[in-house]
Amino acid sequence: MGEKVLMKGNEAIAEAAIQAGCRHYFGYPITPQTELAAYMAKRMPKIGGVFLQAESEVAAINMVYGVAGTGKRVMTSSSSPGVSLKQEGISYIAGADLPALIVNVQRGGPGLGGIQPSQSDYFQAVKGGGHGDYHLIVLAPASVQEMADLTVKAFDLSEKYLVPAMLLADGTMGQMMEPVELSNIPVSNVEKPWAVTGTEGKRKHNIINSLYLNPEKLEQKNFERYQRYQTIEENECMWESFMMEDAEYCVVAFGIAARVSKNAVVAARKEGIKVGLIRPITLWPFPKAPLAEAADKVKGFLSVELSMGQMIEDVKLSIDCKKPVVLCNRTGGMIPTPEQVLDAIRNMAKEDK
Repeated sequence: MGEKVLMKGNEAIAEAAIQAGCRHYFGYPITPQTELAAYMAKRMPKIGGVFLQAESEVAAINMVYGVAGTGKRVMTSSSSPGVSLKQEGISYIAGADLPALIVNVQRGGPGLGGIQPSQSDYFQAVKGGGHGDYHLIVLAPASVQEMADLTVKAFDLSEKYLVPAMLLADGTMGQMMEPVELSNIPVSNVEKPWAVTGTEGKRKHNIINSLYLNPEKLEQKNFERYQRYQTIEENECMWESFMMEDAEYCVVAFGIAARVSKNAVVAARKEGIKVGLIRPITLWPFPKAPLAEAADKVKGFLSVELSMGQMIEDVKLSIDCKKPVVLCNRTGGMIPTPEQVLDAIRNMAKEDK
């Protein structure tokens, strides 16, 4: 095991990206992810990389589009309102079947909202966000170590499937400091015959494009893309199961909400309530299989979210509405306490009796 260093979540993402071979970063500052951009501004020039603070989020995502077309590892980061501005460009990148990493360190909304943590961009992240039929691979870290590890995973999955990836964190994860190990990060070398790198007279021109004026060709392109999405759903779902072996109730939560919920699950167990936790790590593809399996065993589900209730819809779809699903939430930048989640677990168990 390598040496651990104390880092903020935002900084851990940046350093992990650099060690994973990213040498191109384009962004625009916005709280609570500004440390990520600041870290890149400091480090990139020293390692022969490119840091550019664009004139806007719209410009930044289109710079990402350009570098992605050359096959180089490239990323951008922002927080909720800034990611909204990037959505058209993200759709173009998805439509051109290019790998890239978008980091969203979420804050409260809608609108300018506030600068405190939130998970209310869930719909935007997992349902596409921009125009057209497409998905992003969406990864949700729950520790600073995962902020680093899932950054590397996001680059790898994005290149493997030619689908842009998003790291969906929140303000707490971005600002909190924890020990993190960043050594021995493997850098994958995927062949990229599609990249626009100059032909040297040895091959035909590669064209990066998302425009298909022939409707039959566009339809076929969308069908082909969704076949890839199906492969991703079959092979790349990630989740953590905690105390689910004999659970009669199941808490579902991701990111910082999952850390709070895990404490509540332990406390509920001490009171004799048999409850467990399923933590989605990939929000898309959503881990439907373990939830469907749990639905045959447990009496009910509790979705814990920093939103007005968005992931709860995917929980209900995953279990085909076999069992009741209730919401425990805070919003606007507030975070539920372990006691609030414990009360919700108690109420669920009480109503069942």
